[in-house]
Amino acid sequence: MTDSRNFVQPVLIVDDDPDVRVALRVLLRGDHLACVEAGTPAAALAALAVGEFACAVVDLNYTLDTTSGQEGLALVERMHADVPDMPIIVMTAWGSIDTAVRAMRLGAANFIEKPWDNPRMLQVVRGQVAVSALRDENRRLRAQAALARDSGDILRLCESSAMRHAMSLMGRIAKGDGNVLILGENGTGKSLAARDIHAQSSRADKPLVRVDMGSLSESRFDDDLFGQDTPEPRPGRFEMAHGGSLIMEEVVNVPPSQQIKLLRVVEEGEFERVGSTRARRVDVRIISTSNADIEAAIRANRFRRDLLYRLNATQLVLPPLRERVEDIVPLARHLMLCECRRRGRGAMTFTPSAERALRSYPWPGNVRELRHIVERVVLLAVRDDVYAEALALDRPSGQPVMPERITLPEAEEMLIRQALDRYGNNVQQAADSLGISRQALYRRLDKQRARGTFDPTH
Repeated sequence: MTDSRNFVQPVLIVDDDPDVRVALRVLLRGDHLACVEAGTPAAALAALAVGEFACAVVDLNYTLDTTSGQEGLALVERMHADVPDMPIIVMTAWGSIDTAVRAMRLGAANFIEKPWDNPRMLQVVRGQVAVSALRDENRRLRAQAALARDSGDILRLCESSAMRHAMSLMGRIAKGDGNVLILGENGTGKSLAARDIHAQSSRADKPLVRVDMGSLSESRFDDDLFGQDTPEPRPGRFEMAHGGSLIMEEVVNVPPSQQIKLLRVVEEGEFERVGSTRARRVDVRIISTSNADIEAAIRANRFRRDLLYRLNATQLVLPPLRERVEDIVPLARHLMLCECRRRGRGAMTFTPSAERALRSYPWPGNVRELRHIVERVVLLAVRDDVYAEALALDRPSGQPVMPERITLPEAEEMLIRQALDRYGNNVQQAADSLGISRQALYRRLDKQRARGTFDPTH
């Protein structure tokens, strides 16, 4: 496993004394840990609202009350409520066993007394950073396993010859180790196929990293893919995926000026971080996806043919749903069974009229649109028999549906799922579209998981 210290989030330092913050920043930087500083409880909460941290080191005494620790204890309680998975290390010059016990009861993971001993501080911070990294790794692996299982169900539930051929080819591709290009319309399951190829490959127990190439601006391209050495060392996506697979979604959207840099790392497995001249090597299987006409992009000088050759060692084309009519009803039944189980309601069935409507609809949004329709039906239906009218397949595409009788958590869940689908599960873009921070969106997803209403494979 890659050393987690190279890839951790920064440490949040909360103390009203700037000298203390500087001393901690210098100490932790010497251990290759980046820091974000906050001088007040309000500033700490503001930082949590917009950023993610491996752990927090929090003073218990501030200007309103410099001896009792009450202000700091209140902050610890609020931080633990807002971000329960983030380890909190508390420190105070007025330390006592009683204060330490109270802080631990409110959610602190450890306690350090000022003036601290540098080796002890580093030991405690390293330990909590490692705990945070392991928790994130376990969450990622569980999500990947669930995604792989889901993709297998959705993709292999097929009776049409077109999809059977695609699945047979996908199985053979997965056993190899060459780069893969997956083509298909929006909603056909390209991302699911990419994850499934990784899950079936010899790299299945290694990292799986995804990047939406269409969301990368030219100014962010190098930092995001290759990492940086200054001002704070940070790995890029290629390093994170070392030994495993990198999914590059909508690869045709890479700016032409950046394609030569991508060509080098794809061809040679070698790159430099921003701010460094030292070449780094990686072993990564690249799985690219695109819904674009690549040949048209090449003719228009928007995509390099030599880059296509490197990415296109093997190619998989996923047919649109309208070309696999035999699969529509079995898929709809499977999705409805899964959704009923997820929502804890009894089995539902499609009537003959509903099945005819499903087969005759052109499905411009493909499997993703079918999933949305089924989710809406299960959420809104008052009967277990689903008729054609309940599918509402004749409503204008993209028109949102918000029922009159719906709870606030259900409405929130529907909006979040729509935003995640709209932006290809890009959490930052989904959060921006909802008008909340990424951290706030993560907290809402965690609450849905706790309620059992969030499906990580969605």
